[in-house]
Amino acid sequence: MKHSISILIPTYNAGKMWRAVLESISIQSIDITNKIILDSGSTDDTIKLANDFGFQILNIKKENFDHGYARQLLADAAHDSDILIYLTQDCILKDATSFRYLVDAFNDEKVGLAYGRQLPHIGAKTLETHARLFNYTPVSRVKTINDKNELGIKTASCSNSYAAYRRTALQEVGGFPSHTIFAEDVIVGGQLLIKDWNIAYVAEAEVYHSHDYTTKEEFKRYFDIGVFHSTNKWLLDEFGTAGGEGLKYLKSELKYVLKNNPSVLPKMLLSIGAKFLGYKLGMMHDKLSVKQRKSFSMHKRYWDKVN
Repeated sequence: MKHSISILIPTYNAGKMWRAVLESISIQSIDITNKIILDSGSTDDTIKLANDFGFQILNIKKENFDHGYARQLLADAAHDSDILIYLTQDCILKDATSFRYLVDAFNDEKVGLAYGRQLPHIGAKTLETHARLFNYTPVSRVKTINDKNELGIKTASCSNSYAAYRRTALQEVGGFPSHTIFAEDVIVGGQLLIKDWNIAYVAEAEVYHSHDYTTKEEFKRYFDIGVFHSTNKWLLDEFGTAGGEGLKYLKSELKYVLKNNPSVLPKMLLSIGAKFLGYKLGMMHDKLSVKQRKSFSMHKRYWDKVN
């Protein structure tokens, strides 16, 4: 099946990985109709390099950036494509077949969203490596609304770090929401499932993408996850929680750390505490002052737009 495809990337000072990201896109084995970045005020060579690799450049002010809003602007700019592939600026495609495997998922007419397998970056540290190996398995799967009793909220899980959307499906749910702290991809994923579309996890569509978070950053990230869950309770009402997934993750992480690098056990334990505290505070963020919310959050500009 022939598709018209756009590759869409929000950017801001993309940094040292950017050239490798662009090079990995340039070798893909499928035809790409549009290549577009939406830049929010880069002061490095992000725009120049994107131009060199044939990308169209859209610009917004830094203060106007919003995860859902930015991706909807990109979708609108690629109005002549039926498949929209989103990447983040630090996501490097593993080989020339990555896009092809992802797009092939849409040969199933029920698939409205497909996302690929994220591998740890070359040289990634122990905890970030385990996180990717645990969350992105080597087994592909198509998720339907009927899987929620088994998977809970993870039924809607996906990642716009590397994901593709069928335009008609995205339009059916009203596009990406503006002004969510993050996880606009999970919001759309949940809405697609409710509308009887399916989500494909495509393990063969591999990319390198991981983060070495400090304990402080883990606290902030999980604070934002708590905010996201508390402001999108419909997702938990519809799909439920992740059940015992947290405990399963901790057991797996402990086993991986003891086997591969026991010296990071103290950091692991601190990280667990930071995640727990951050999430609990995020769930009760409405009891905190705006100053406290900003201090605890990874996405500080979100709070400037909260009434």
